[in-house]
Amino acid sequence: MTALPPPTEALAILARAEAARTRPLESAEAIAEALAVAPDDWQVRLSAYRFYFYSHDHARAKAQAEALIVHAARQLNIATDWRRVQPGDAGFSEFEFGPGLYMQALVALGYCAARLYRDDLAHEVLTKAGELDPTDRFGGLWLLHHLEARDAADDD
Repeated sequence: MTALPPPTEALAILARAEAARTRPLESAEAIAEALAVAPDDWQVRLSAYRFYFYSHDHARAKAQAEALIVHAARQLNIATDWRRVQPGDAGFSEFEFGPGLYMQALVALGYCAARLYRDDLAHEVLTKAGELDPTDRFGGLWLLHHLEARDAADDD
């Protein structure tokens, strides 16, 4: 059995963010420090996304989702601009980690855009998520449907 590598400095810093609900200021400091130490570490970015998402800081969560999309795209050897990605570029509806991370980050970007009232971006991103994952395993089409229903109700 292979031993696991020691945790990186950034992951050790993230351990200080465990009590995000009860100690949000300390957690925010740990997240910021981990991002400064390892801005290219996907685990740090994912942790930061989750922290900002659950803190309802959708602008910062959006930035982390964008960084995760670029990271996952590089791992998949596809375009880093999500607008240029095509369904055949990867198995986006499959259970593999890379495409799954990509799709989760893409749907997260769409969700954050909607929460920030950037409906133009939300529609564009979630439409792309539906093109890449027509099975809607990651819920992009579901979110798009609800965004469109909200828009229709607002028009009434």
